[in-house]
Amino acid sequence: MEVIILDTELEVACAAADLVARLVAHTPTAVLGVATGSSPQGIYRELADRVDAGDLSFGRARAFALDEYVGLPRDHAQSYHSVIQHDVVGPLGFDPALVRVPDGLDPDTDASTARYEREIAEAGGVDLQILGIGSNGHIGFNEPTSSFASRTRIKTLAPQTRRDNARFFENVADVPAHCITQGLGTILDARHLVLVAQGRSKAAAIAHAVEGPVSSVWPGSLLQLHRHATVIVDEAAASELELGEYYRYAFANKPR
Repeated sequence: MEVIILDTELEVACAAADLVARLVAHTPTAVLGVATGSSPQGIYRELADRVDAGDLSFGRARAFALDEYVGLPRDHAQSYHSVIQHDVVGPLGFDPALVRVPDGLDPDTDASTARYEREIAEAGGVDLQILGIGSNGHIGFNEPTSSFASRTRIKTLAPQTRRDNARFFENVADVPAHCITQGLGTILDARHLVLVAQGRSKAAAIAHAVEGPVSSVWPGSLLQLHRHATVIVDEAAASELELGEYYRYAFANKPR
C-alpha cells in the first residue's frame, strides 16, 4: 500500500486524477470503477478540466459504479444513476452505453446482482477503482462486518451512513435503508485501488484502514490485502496516522 499525504483537498484530487489520466492515456479502453459521494468529486472536476482542454478522452473507456440506492427512481436527483450521469458521464464524455450502474429497482436482486458481476467479468475486470471511505470505515456500501469475500448484493445501510448521507436529502428519513453494492471481494478484484479521503471526520477510518488490524469491523482495512492500493489523503484525514512522517518521507524519496 502506498500512502500519500498532501496539504489540501485540491492536491488530493489532482494526484488521484493523475493516476486515472495516466491509465486512460495509455489504455483508452480502460475499465474504471467510479464512486459517488463527496470524496471523489474533486477528481471528476479535475478530469473534466483536462477533457475540456483536449488533453484526455474517455470516449472509449468503460465504467462501473460501486453502488446504488434501492427504490429510488433513476431520475431522482440522488439516485446514483443520476449522479453518475451528472458528475461523470456528461463532464468526462463517456459513451453512456459503456457505463453501468447497479439496478436498485429490479425486484429480483439475486438475478440483477449476478448479472452485474458477470458484466464486470465480461469487460475484463476493473483496471482502476476509485474509492471513498465512510466515517465508519465502509467502502462502497459495505458496512462494518461485511465479508471480505462478498460480491455485488443488497445491503442494509447502517444508521451512521444514513445520517452521513442525509445532507444530500431533505432529512435522514428520506435516505433509503437499502442499497445494491459491489462486494468487498468484487472490489479486491480490481487491479488498482485508489482511495481518497479529505477532512478530520475521516481520520479515524483512515487510521484503521491503513494501520489497524485487518478486520471486517473496519471494511477499509481490506486495502492492506491488495497488491496495488494507493491511499491519497489531506493533512486532516491523515491526522490520526501514527506513521505519517514515514509516509511523507517515503513519498518524497520514491524510487524512479
